[in-house]
Amino acid sequence: MKEYKSENKMKSGVVLLIAFFVGALAMFALVRYYPTTVTNNVTKTVKDVTVTETGIADAVEKVYDAVVTVETYKGSNLYATGTGFVYKDAGSKAYILTNNHVIESGSSVKVVFTNQSSVEATIVGSDKYADIAVLAVDSKNIISVAEIGDNSTTRLGDTVFAVGAPIDSSAYSWSVTRGILSGKDRLVEVSLTNSSVSDWVMSVLQTDAAINSGNSGGPLANSNGQIIGITSMKLASSSIEGMGFAIPIEDALKYAESLESGKKIERPYLGISMINLSDLNILNSDIDSGVYIESVEKNSPADKAGLKNGDVIVKIEDNDVSSLAYLKYQLYKHNIGDKVNISFYRNNELKTVTIELSEAAS
Repeated sequence: MKEYKSENKMKSGVVLLIAFFVGALAMFALVRYYPTTVTNNVTKTVKDVTVTETGIADAVEKVYDAVVTVETYKGSNLYATGTGFVYKDAGSKAYILTNNHVIESGSSVKVVFTNQSSVEATIVGSDKYADIAVLAVDSKNIISVAEIGDNSTTRLGDTVFAVGAPIDSSAYSWSVTRGILSGKDRLVEVSLTNSSVSDWVMSVLQTDAAINSGNSGGPLANSNGQIIGITSMKLASSSIEGMGFAIPIEDALKYAESLESGKKIERPYLGISMINLSDLNILNSDIDSGVYIESVEKNSPADKAGLKNGDVIVKIEDNDVSSLAYLKYQLYKHNIGDKVNISFYRNNELKTVTIELSEAAS
């Protein structure tokens, strides 16, 4: 009886061993002879996946109908075109922001909405240094009002987009270009007379979103469809690519509020005639840049403080003044009535005076 049980156990072990080897051979054959079928099945599954990507389409729709084409006329002739956007509905009137350089040489302005309706706009006010102009239209004409954003929360690399009418307003109106926020607080020198000499500096946003002639005055928006800047072709250059600039919306609205209320933008003045020291080719070991005073107005703030012809201004407060453009940039940070310290060289000696700023005589 014991021998029978032992024989059965041996037979069972042989059966299990054979089953193991048969299973192993079957698995080897499956892997060896059918890998193509398995791979093809996996590949087909990946190809069948459908990817949907709306990008910034929703954000664009949010802004789109608030954007207008700005047409500037001299008499009955179309003189210039640009872009603008509705930023406020004040009941009977709606207000539109654009660039000063878009409308400054015209006698009348029209704006065109996305539904192709064209209406006459009133120029409420403008400022050449801020490059801001405010237009007004009857509120019944507007389609949408843009939402204003906040640059304190923007970060480098954020997605931004511009909407405008590049090159030809009739053919390419409401074109959308996309990019990122490339820089903040960029100081860009500007010529207000289209000369080679810069006479103003602006603190601006930088983007690689395409900004072309005709985009001027249009919105730069974030990925939520909120306006963070006003694009300005005047700050661009034909010698560079991928560098567009926009006036921060906070700066633009500060001036717009004054213009809406009928106030003229008043800036302090010193009462001096100036030229860049670098343009005089004066060799001086102590001074390599600054602003040379050619003349001083009698009874002006500069005259009362004791500045004279031949002095070279090098600082306003603790900020360097390397040129006429930077002198205005630093000076215009202050208000009429402020007292500021101005450092200058006279006969190779560095001096400092305190000047009480006033407005220019009318």
